[in-house]
Amino acid sequence: MSSAIDLMISAMHARTLFDKLWDSHVVSELGNNRALIHIDRHVLHDLTSPQAFDGLRRAGRGVRNPELTFAVQDHLVSTERGRTDETVPGGAALIRALRDNARQSGIPLFDLGDPRQGIVHVVAPEQAIALPGMTLVCGDSHTCTVGALGVYAWGIGTSEVEHVLATQTLVQQKPLGMRVCFDGRLQAGVTAKDMVLYLIGRIGIGGATGHALEYAGAAVRALDMEARMTLCNMAIECGARTALIEPDDTTFAYLHGRAYAPVGVAWEQALAVWRTLPGDAGAFYERDIVLDASEIAPQITWGTTPHDVVRVDGRVPDPAQLSSNSERAVIQRALDYMGLTPGAPIEGLPVHRVFIGSCTNGRLPDLREAARVAHGRHVASGVRAMVVPGSMKVKRDAEAEGLDRIFIEAGFDWREPGCSMCAGLNADKVGPRERCVATSNRNFEGRQGVLARTHLASPAMAAAAAVTGKITDVRRMLS
Repeated sequence: MSSAIDLMISAMHARTLFDKLWDSHVVSELGNNRALIHIDRHVLHDLTSPQAFDGLRRAGRGVRNPELTFAVQDHLVSTERGRTDETVPGGAALIRALRDNARQSGIPLFDLGDPRQGIVHVVAPEQAIALPGMTLVCGDSHTCTVGALGVYAWGIGTSEVEHVLATQTLVQQKPLGMRVCFDGRLQAGVTAKDMVLYLIGRIGIGGATGHALEYAGAAVRALDMEARMTLCNMAIECGARTALIEPDDTTFAYLHGRAYAPVGVAWEQALAVWRTLPGDAGAFYERDIVLDASEIAPQITWGTTPHDVVRVDGRVPDPAQLSSNSERAVIQRALDYMGLTPGAPIEGLPVHRVFIGSCTNGRLPDLREAARVAHGRHVASGVRAMVVPGSMKVKRDAEAEGLDRIFIEAGFDWREPGCSMCAGLNADKVGPRERCVATSNRNFEGRQGVLARTHLASPAMAAAAAVTGKITDVRRMLS
Protein backbone atom coordinates (compact mmCIF):
# COMPACT_ATOMS: atom_id res chain seq x y z
CA MET A 1 0.00 0.00 0.00
CA SER A 2 2.76 2.40 0.95
CA SER A 3 4.58 1.74 -2.35
CA ALA A 4 1.44 2.72 -4.29
CA ILE A 5 1.20 5.95 -2.30
CA ASP A 6 4.88 6.62 -2.90
CA LEU A 7 4.33 6.16 -6.65
CA MET A 8 1.41 8.60 -6.60
CA ILE A 9 3.45 11.19 -4.70
CA SER A 10 6.36 10.69 -7.10
CA ALA A 11 4.09 11.17 -10.11
CA MET A 12 2.72 14.39 -8.63
CA HIS A 13 6.25 15.82 -8.48
CA ALA A 14 7.46 14.44 -11.82
CA ARG A 15 8.35 17.14 -14.31
CA THR A 16 8.68 17.24 -18.08
CA LEU A 17 11.70 18.73 -19.83
CA PHE A 18 9.69 21.88 -20.46
CA ASP A 19 8.58 22.08 -16.80
CA LYS A 20 12.24 22.04 -15.74
CA LEU A 21 13.19 24.78 -18.19
CA TRP A 22 10.26 26.94 -17.16
CA ASP A 23 10.84 26.52 -13.42
CA SER A 24 14.54 27.36 -13.68
CA HIS A 25 13.88 30.66 -15.48
CA VAL A 26 11.03 32.15 -13.46
CA VAL A 27 12.07 35.54 -12.09
CA SER A 28 8.67 36.29 -10.57
CA GLU A 29 5.30 34.50 -10.48
CA LEU A 30 2.52 36.80 -11.71
CA GLY A 31 -0.51 34.57 -11.12
CA ASN A 32 -2.88 32.86 -13.57
CA ASN A 33 0.00 30.68 -14.82
CA ARG A 34 1.95 33.75 -15.93
CA ALA A 35 5.51 34.59 -14.96
CA LEU A 36 8.37 36.94 -15.69
CA ILE A 37 10.96 34.77 -17.45
CA HIS A 38 14.70 35.41 -17.71
CA ILE A 39 16.08 35.24 -21.25
CA ASP A 40 19.52 33.62 -21.55
CA ARG A 41 20.15 34.35 -25.22
CA HIS A 42 18.62 36.87 -27.62
CA VAL A 43 19.28 36.72 -31.37
CA LEU A 44 18.54 39.60 -33.74
CA HIS A 45 18.30 39.79 -37.51
CA ASP A 46 18.04 42.53 -40.10
CA LEU A 47 14.27 42.53 -40.61
CA THR A 48 12.68 43.00 -37.17
CA SER A 49 15.33 44.65 -35.00
CA PRO A 50 15.70 48.27 -36.27
CA GLN A 51 12.29 49.29 -34.93
CA ALA A 52 13.16 47.90 -31.49
CA PHE A 53 16.34 49.97 -31.28
CA ASP A 54 14.39 53.06 -32.36
CA GLY A 55 12.04 52.40 -29.44
CA LEU A 56 14.94 52.13 -27.02
CA ARG A 57 16.34 55.45 -28.17
CA ARG A 58 12.97 57.20 -27.84
CA ALA A 59 12.66 55.90 -24.28
CA GLY A 60 16.25 56.80 -23.41
CA ARG A 61 17.18 53.19 -22.63
CA GLY A 62 20.19 51.09 -23.53
CA VAL A 63 20.78 47.38 -24.05
CA ARG A 64 20.93 45.72 -20.64
CA ASN A 65 23.10 42.70 -21.50
CA PRO A 66 24.75 43.09 -24.91
CA GLU A 67 26.94 40.04 -24.18
CA LEU A 68 23.79 37.86 -24.19
CA THR A 69 22.62 39.14 -27.58
CA PHE A 70 23.87 38.19 -31.04
CA ALA A 71 22.97 39.72 -34.41
CA VAL A 72 22.89 38.10 -37.86
CA GLN A 73 22.25 39.44 -41.37
CA ASP A 74 19.99 36.92 -43.12
CA HIS A 75 16.48 37.86 -44.25
CA LEU A 76 17.23 40.73 -46.62
CA VAL A 77 20.65 39.77 -47.88
CA SER A 78 21.22 38.69 -51.45
CA THR A 79 22.37 35.13 -52.13
CA GLU A 80 24.23 36.18 -55.29
CA ARG A 81 27.99 35.86 -55.49
CA GLY A 82 29.72 39.19 -54.94
CA ARG A 83 26.72 40.52 -53.00
CA THR A 84 26.79 43.86 -51.18
CA ASP A 85 24.37 45.80 -49.00
CA GLU A 86 22.78 47.27 -52.13
CA THR A 87 22.26 44.03 -54.07
CA VAL A 88 18.68 43.71 -52.80
CA PRO A 89 16.66 46.87 -53.64
CA GLY A 90 15.39 48.41 -50.41
CA GLY A 91 17.42 46.11 -48.18
CA ALA A 92 20.49 48.28 -47.61
CA ALA A 93 18.84 50.58 -45.05
CA LEU A 94 17.85 47.74 -42.73
CA ILE A 95 21.13 45.88 -43.20
CA ARG A 96 23.08 49.02 -42.25
CA ALA A 97 20.72 49.77 -39.37
CA LEU A 98 21.48 46.39 -37.78
CA ARG A 99 25.20 46.96 -38.32
CA ASP A 100 25.08 50.41 -36.70
CA ASN A 101 22.85 49.32 -33.81
CA ALA A 102 25.05 46.33 -33.04
CA ARG A 103 28.22 48.41 -33.09
CA GLN A 104 26.76 51.16 -30.91
CA SER A 105 25.38 48.65 -28.40
CA GLY A 106 28.39 46.32 -28.25
CA ILE A 107 26.43 43.36 -29.69
CA PRO A 108 28.39 40.75 -31.69
CA LEU A 109 27.33 40.83 -35.34
CA PHE A 110 27.74 38.11 -37.97
CA ASP A 111 27.77 40.49 -40.92
CA LEU A 112 28.10 40.00 -44.66
CA GLY A 113 31.60 38.68 -45.24
CA ASP A 114 31.85 37.21 -41.73
CA PRO A 115 32.66 33.46 -41.83
CA ARG A 116 29.90 32.93 -39.24
CA GLN A 117 27.12 34.63 -41.22
CA GLY A 118 24.03 32.66 -42.11
CA ILE A 119 20.38 32.12 -41.29
CA VAL A 120 19.77 32.93 -37.65
CA HIS A 121 18.29 29.51 -36.77
CA VAL A 122 21.20 27.74 -38.45
CA VAL A 123 23.88 29.94 -36.89
CA ALA A 124 22.58 29.82 -33.29
CA PRO A 125 23.04 26.05 -32.85
CA GLU A 126 26.14 25.65 -35.01
CA GLN A 127 27.95 28.36 -33.00
CA ALA A 128 26.57 26.91 -29.71
CA ILE A 129 24.91 30.22 -28.90
CA ALA A 130 21.99 27.96 -27.97
CA LEU A 131 22.81 25.41 -25.26
CA PRO A 132 20.68 22.84 -23.40
CA GLY A 133 18.69 24.26 -20.51
CA MET A 134 18.64 27.81 -21.86
CA THR A 135 15.89 30.17 -22.89
CA LEU A 136 16.36 31.84 -26.28
CA VAL A 137 14.21 34.30 -28.22
CA CYS A 138 14.37 35.96 -31.62
CA GLY A 139 12.03 38.13 -33.66
CA ASP A 140 11.18 35.25 -35.97
CA SER A 141 8.51 32.57 -35.67
CA HIS A 142 10.87 29.65 -36.38
CA THR A 143 13.04 30.30 -33.33
CA CYS A 144 11.70 27.02 -31.91
CA THR A 145 14.22 25.30 -34.23
CA VAL A 146 16.89 25.31 -31.51
CA GLY A 147 14.54 23.49 -29.14
CA ALA A 148 16.16 20.41 -30.68
CA LEU A 149 19.03 21.05 -28.27
CA GLY A 150 16.78 21.04 -25.23
CA VAL A 151 16.28 24.83 -25.29
CA TYR A 152 13.08 26.72 -24.45
CA ALA A 153 13.06 28.90 -27.57
CA TRP A 154 10.28 30.90 -29.19
CA GLY A 155 9.63 33.71 -31.63
CA ILE A 156 8.70 37.19 -30.44
CA GLY A 157 7.33 40.44 -31.88
CA THR A 158 9.13 43.75 -32.30
CA SER A 159 7.84 45.24 -29.04
CA GLU A 160 9.07 42.12 -27.21
CA VAL A 161 12.46 42.43 -28.92
CA GLU A 162 12.71 45.90 -27.43
CA HIS A 163 11.61 44.61 -24.00
CA VAL A 164 14.30 41.88 -23.98
CA LEU A 165 16.98 44.34 -25.08
CA ALA A 166 16.03 46.64 -22.20
CA THR A 167 15.36 44.11 -19.42
CA GLN A 168 16.58 40.61 -20.46
CA THR A 169 13.13 39.32 -19.43
CA LEU A 170 9.68 38.64 -20.87
CA VAL A 171 6.26 38.01 -19.37
CA GLN A 172 4.95 34.64 -20.54
CA GLN A 173 1.88 32.46 -20.12
CA LYS A 174 3.01 28.91 -19.42
CA PRO A 175 2.03 26.63 -22.31
CA LEU A 176 0.37 23.27 -21.76
CA GLY A 177 2.44 20.13 -22.18
CA MET A 178 2.22 18.02 -25.33
CA ARG A 179 4.27 14.99 -26.35
CA VAL A 180 4.46 13.48 -29.83
CA CYS A 181 6.12 10.06 -29.82
CA PHE A 182 7.33 8.62 -33.13
CA ASP A 183 7.72 4.91 -32.50
CA GLY A 184 9.33 2.49 -34.92
CA ARG A 185 11.80 3.12 -37.72
CA LEU A 186 11.65 5.28 -40.84
CA GLN A 187 11.58 3.69 -44.28
CA ALA A 188 14.40 4.37 -46.73
CA GLY A 189 13.87 7.72 -48.44
CA VAL A 190 11.79 9.12 -45.56
CA THR A 191 13.21 12.01 -43.51
CA ALA A 192 12.49 14.32 -40.61
CA LYS A 193 10.77 16.69 -43.05
CA ASP A 194 8.35 13.92 -43.93
CA MET A 195 7.79 13.19 -40.23
CA VAL A 196 6.78 16.74 -39.39
CA LEU A 197 4.63 17.20 -42.51
CA TYR A 198 2.90 13.92 -41.66
CA LEU A 199 2.26 15.17 -38.11
CA ILE A 200 0.84 18.48 -39.33
CA GLY A 201 -1.35 16.62 -41.79
CA ARG A 202 -2.72 14.54 -38.92
CA ILE A 203 -3.38 17.25 -36.31
CA GLY A 204 -3.81 20.40 -38.43
CA ILE A 205 -2.32 23.88 -38.31
CA GLY A 206 -3.90 24.51 -34.90
CA GLY A 207 -3.36 21.05 -33.46
CA ALA A 208 -0.69 22.13 -30.98
CA THR A 209 -1.91 25.66 -30.23
CA GLY A 210 -1.13 26.73 -26.68
CA HIS A 211 1.28 23.85 -26.10
CA ALA A 212 4.98 23.25 -25.64
CA LEU A 213 5.51 20.29 -27.96
CA GLU A 214 8.09 17.68 -26.97
CA TYR A 215 9.19 15.11 -29.54
CA ALA A 216 10.06 11.63 -28.30
CA GLY A 217 10.32 8.02 -29.42
CA ALA A 218 12.80 5.70 -31.08
CA ALA A 219 12.55 7.37 -34.50
CA VAL A 220 13.36 10.76 -32.97
CA ARG A 221 16.29 9.42 -30.94
CA ALA A 222 17.71 7.90 -34.13
CA LEU A 223 17.85 11.30 -35.89
CA ASP A 224 21.01 13.39 -36.08
CA MET A 225 20.90 16.89 -34.61
CA GLU A 226 20.19 18.62 -37.90
CA ALA A 227 17.18 16.40 -38.55
CA ARG A 228 15.91 17.08 -35.04
CA MET A 229 16.12 20.78 -35.84
CA THR A 230 13.90 20.22 -38.88
CA LEU A 231 11.28 18.61 -36.61
CA CYS A 232 11.36 21.49 -34.15
CA ASN A 233 11.51 24.16 -36.87
CA MET A 234 8.07 23.30 -38.25
CA ALA A 235 6.29 22.78 -34.92
CA ILE A 236 5.13 26.38 -35.21
CA GLU A 237 3.21 25.31 -38.34
CA CYS A 238 0.84 23.24 -36.20
CA GLY A 239 0.46 26.04 -33.68
CA ALA A 240 2.98 25.02 -31.00
CA ARG A 241 4.38 27.79 -28.84
CA THR A 242 7.72 26.03 -28.73
CA ALA A 243 9.17 22.60 -29.50
CA LEU A 244 11.80 20.59 -27.68
CA ILE A 245 13.74 17.34 -27.73
CA GLU A 246 15.47 15.96 -24.66
CA PRO A 247 19.25 16.42 -24.88
CA ASP A 248 21.28 13.21 -25.10
CA ASP A 249 24.71 12.01 -26.20
CA THR A 250 23.88 13.00 -29.81
CA THR A 251 23.26 16.55 -28.58
CA PHE A 252 26.44 16.69 -26.53
CA ALA A 253 28.61 15.32 -29.35
CA TYR A 254 27.16 17.95 -31.70
CA LEU A 255 27.94 20.82 -29.32
CA HIS A 256 31.41 19.78 -28.17
CA GLY A 257 34.12 22.11 -29.45
CA ARG A 258 31.80 24.69 -30.99
CA ALA A 259 32.60 28.38 -30.66
CA TYR A 260 30.42 29.34 -27.69
CA ALA A 261 30.28 25.93 -25.99
CA PRO A 262 31.88 25.59 -22.53
CA VAL A 263 35.40 24.16 -22.43
CA GLY A 264 37.46 22.16 -19.96
CA VAL A 265 36.04 21.90 -16.46
CA ALA A 266 33.11 24.13 -17.46
CA TRP A 267 32.16 21.60 -20.15
CA GLU A 268 32.10 18.75 -17.64
CA GLN A 269 30.05 20.84 -15.23
CA ALA A 270 27.61 21.75 -17.99
CA LEU A 271 27.27 18.10 -19.02
CA ALA A 272 26.38 17.13 -15.47
CA VAL A 273 23.55 19.68 -15.48
CA TRP A 274 22.36 18.85 -19.00
CA ARG A 275 22.01 15.17 -18.14
CA THR A 276 19.40 16.10 -15.50
CA LEU A 277 17.15 17.89 -18.03
CA PRO A 278 15.20 14.96 -19.57
CA GLY A 279 11.69 14.58 -18.18
CA ASP A 280 11.01 12.46 -15.12
CA ALA A 281 9.29 9.09 -15.38
CA GLY A 282 5.54 9.56 -15.08
CA ALA A 283 5.60 13.27 -15.97
CA PHE A 284 2.20 14.50 -17.15
CA TYR A 285 1.34 15.91 -20.58
CA GLU A 286 -2.02 17.45 -21.34
CA ARG A 287 -1.82 15.84 -24.79
CA ASP A 288 0.04 12.65 -25.73
CA ILE A 289 0.17 11.44 -29.34
CA VAL A 290 1.83 8.25 -30.58
CA LEU A 291 2.63 7.77 -34.28
CA ASP A 292 4.19 4.84 -36.14
CA ALA A 293 7.20 6.15 -38.06
CA SER A 294 7.29 3.06 -40.28
CA GLU A 295 3.95 4.07 -41.83
CA ILE A 296 5.27 7.42 -43.09
CA ALA A 297 5.94 7.80 -46.82
CA PRO A 298 7.63 10.79 -48.50
CA GLN A 299 5.24 13.72 -48.09
CA ILE A 300 4.47 16.73 -50.28
CA THR A 301 2.02 19.57 -49.84
CA TRP A 302 -0.67 20.22 -52.43
CA GLY A 303 -2.36 23.36 -51.08
CA THR A 304 -1.62 26.63 -49.36
CA THR A 305 -0.93 25.55 -45.77
CA PRO A 306 1.45 22.86 -44.43
CA HIS A 307 -1.68 20.95 -43.38
CA ASP A 308 -2.53 20.43 -47.06
CA VAL A 309 -0.24 17.44 -47.42
CA VAL A 310 -0.39 13.96 -48.96
CA ARG A 311 1.89 11.02 -49.63
CA VAL A 312 3.78 11.50 -52.85
CA ASP A 313 1.96 8.45 -54.22
CA GLY A 314 -1.39 9.90 -53.12
CA ARG A 315 -3.98 12.21 -54.69
CA VAL A 316 -5.06 15.77 -54.09
CA PRO A 317 -8.45 15.93 -52.33
CA ASP A 318 -11.76 16.24 -54.10
CA PRO A 319 -13.95 18.83 -52.34
CA ALA A 320 -17.07 17.15 -53.76
CA GLN A 321 -16.48 14.30 -51.32
CA LEU A 322 -16.82 16.59 -48.29
CA SER A 323 -20.14 17.25 -46.56
CA SER A 324 -19.22 20.67 -45.13
CA ASN A 325 -19.78 23.65 -47.43
CA SER A 326 -17.11 25.67 -45.65
CA GLU A 327 -14.52 22.87 -45.97
CA ARG A 328 -15.36 22.44 -49.64
CA ALA A 329 -14.88 26.15 -50.24
CA VAL A 330 -11.50 26.21 -48.49
CA ILE A 331 -10.17 23.25 -50.44
CA GLN A 332 -11.55 24.53 -53.74
CA ARG A 333 -9.85 27.89 -53.19
CA ALA A 334 -6.53 26.15 -52.55
CA LEU A 335 -6.95 23.94 -55.62
CA ASP A 336 -7.76 26.95 -57.77
CA TYR A 337 -4.75 28.88 -56.50
CA MET A 338 -2.45 25.89 -57.04
CA GLY A 339 -3.93 25.04 -60.44
CA LEU A 340 -4.77 21.47 -59.48
CA THR A 341 -7.52 19.06 -60.58
CA PRO A 342 -9.58 17.49 -57.76
CA GLY A 343 -8.68 13.85 -57.17
CA ALA A 344 -5.65 13.93 -59.47
CA PRO A 345 -2.36 12.21 -58.54
CA ILE A 346 0.18 14.59 -57.03
CA GLU A 347 3.09 12.72 -58.59
CA GLY A 348 3.92 13.75 -62.12
CA LEU A 349 3.00 17.43 -61.82
CA PRO A 350 5.49 19.47 -63.90
CA VAL A 351 7.61 21.98 -61.93
CA HIS A 352 9.38 25.19 -62.93
CA ARG A 353 11.49 25.93 -59.86
CA VAL A 354 13.23 24.00 -57.09
CA PHE A 355 14.57 25.59 -53.93
CA ILE A 356 16.84 23.69 -51.54
CA GLY A 357 17.75 25.67 -48.43
CA SER A 358 16.12 27.64 -45.56
CA CYS A 359 16.28 27.30 -41.76
CA THR A 360 14.28 24.08 -42.18
CA ASN A 361 16.56 22.23 -44.59
CA GLY A 362 19.68 24.28 -45.31
CA ARG A 363 22.16 22.32 -43.17
CA LEU A 364 24.98 20.04 -44.31
CA PRO A 365 23.09 16.71 -44.00
CA ASP A 366 20.23 18.25 -46.00
CA LEU A 367 22.60 19.16 -48.81
CA ARG A 368 24.15 15.68 -48.71
CA GLU A 369 20.66 14.20 -49.03
CA ALA A 370 19.92 16.33 -52.10
CA ALA A 371 23.35 15.74 -53.63
CA ARG A 372 22.86 11.97 -53.35
CA VAL A 373 19.91 12.31 -55.73
CA ALA A 374 21.51 14.92 -58.00
CA HIS A 375 24.79 13.03 -58.43
CA GLY A 376 25.22 11.84 -62.02
CA ARG A 377 21.97 13.46 -63.12
CA HIS A 378 21.07 16.87 -64.56
CA VAL A 379 18.38 19.45 -63.87
CA ALA A 380 15.54 18.95 -66.34
CA SER A 381 15.04 21.35 -69.23
CA GLY A 382 12.89 24.34 -68.27
CA VAL A 383 13.58 23.99 -64.54
CA ARG A 384 15.61 26.48 -62.52
CA ALA A 385 17.01 24.85 -59.40
CA MET A 386 18.95 26.59 -56.66
CA VAL A 387 20.82 25.42 -53.56
CA VAL A 388 21.30 27.95 -50.77
CA PRO A 389 23.46 26.82 -47.82
CA GLY A 390 22.10 27.81 -44.42
CA SER A 391 25.36 29.43 -43.31
CA MET A 392 28.89 30.22 -44.37
CA LYS A 393 30.06 27.24 -42.32
CA VAL A 394 27.62 24.94 -44.09
CA LYS A 395 28.84 26.33 -47.43
CA ARG A 396 32.51 25.77 -46.55
CA ASP A 397 31.88 22.26 -45.27
CA ALA A 398 29.79 21.36 -48.32
CA GLU A 399 32.51 22.64 -50.65
CA ALA A 400 35.14 20.68 -48.72
CA GLU A 401 33.11 17.54 -49.43
CA GLY A 402 32.62 18.43 -53.09
CA LEU A 403 28.86 18.84 -52.81
CA ASP A 404 29.02 22.16 -54.63
CA ARG A 405 30.63 20.44 -57.63
CA ILE A 406 27.90 17.80 -57.68
CA PHE A 407 25.22 20.48 -57.73
CA ILE A 408 26.94 22.73 -60.27
CA GLU A 409 27.70 19.84 -62.64
CA ALA A 410 24.05 18.81 -62.35
CA GLY A 411 22.90 22.30 -63.35
CA PHE A 412 21.89 23.68 -59.95
CA ASP A 413 22.67 27.29 -59.00
CA TRP A 414 25.04 27.24 -55.99
CA ARG A 415 24.34 30.37 -53.90
CA GLU A 416 25.54 32.35 -50.89
CA PRO A 417 23.89 31.86 -47.45
CA GLY A 418 20.65 33.59 -46.50
CA CYS A 419 16.92 33.10 -46.10
CA SER A 420 16.56 33.35 -49.88
CA MET A 421 13.37 32.08 -51.54
CA CYS A 422 11.83 30.84 -48.28
CA ALA A 423 10.74 34.32 -47.27
CA GLY A 424 10.64 35.88 -50.73
CA LEU A 425 12.08 39.14 -49.41
CA ASN A 426 14.91 39.45 -51.90
CA ALA A 427 15.40 38.67 -55.58
CA ASP A 428 14.96 34.91 -55.05
CA LYS A 429 11.29 34.56 -56.00
CA VAL A 430 8.98 32.25 -57.89
CA GLY A 431 7.14 33.76 -60.84
CA PRO A 432 3.35 34.06 -61.11
CA ARG A 433 1.72 30.61 -61.46
CA GLU A 434 5.10 28.92 -61.56
CA ARG A 435 5.22 25.66 -59.61
CA CYS A 436 8.06 25.30 -57.12
CA VAL A 437 9.13 22.38 -54.94
CA ALA A 438 10.78 23.91 -51.88
CA THR A 439 12.43 22.60 -48.75
CA SER A 440 11.24 25.61 -46.75
CA ASN A 441 8.50 25.66 -44.11
CA ARG A 442 5.57 27.64 -45.53
CA ASN A 443 3.50 27.42 -48.68
CA PHE A 444 1.09 30.31 -48.06
CA GLU A 445 -0.37 32.22 -51.00
CA GLY A 446 2.28 34.62 -52.28
CA ARG A 447 4.92 33.46 -49.79
CA GLN A 448 7.58 32.90 -52.46
CA GLY A 449 6.28 35.48 -54.90
CA VAL A 450 3.02 36.85 -56.30
CA LEU A 451 0.80 33.90 -57.31
CA ALA A 452 3.69 31.48 -56.69
CA ARG A 453 2.64 27.84 -56.27
CA THR A 454 4.76 26.18 -53.60
CA HIS A 455 4.97 22.48 -52.71
CA LEU A 456 6.88 21.69 -49.50
CA ALA A 457 9.05 18.57 -49.47
CA SER A 458 12.31 17.10 -48.21
CA PRO A 459 15.68 17.90 -49.84
CA ALA A 460 15.74 14.50 -51.54
CA MET A 461 12.24 15.01 -52.93
CA ALA A 462 13.17 18.51 -54.11
CA ALA A 463 16.27 17.23 -55.88
CA ALA A 464 14.20 14.47 -57.50
CA ALA A 465 11.77 17.08 -58.84
CA ALA A 466 14.65 19.15 -60.19
CA VAL A 467 16.23 16.34 -62.22
CA THR A 468 12.98 14.83 -63.47
CA GLY A 469 11.13 18.09 -64.07
CA LYS A 470 8.13 16.90 -62.11
CA ILE A 471 7.04 15.83 -58.64
CA THR A 472 8.59 12.39 -58.26
CA ASP A 473 8.67 9.67 -55.61
CA VAL A 474 12.33 9.76 -54.63
CA ARG A 475 12.25 6.19 -53.35
CA ARG A 476 12.41 4.89 -56.91
CA MET A 477 15.52 6.92 -57.59
CA LEU A 478 17.28 5.87 -54.41
CA SER A 479 16.65 2.19 -55.02
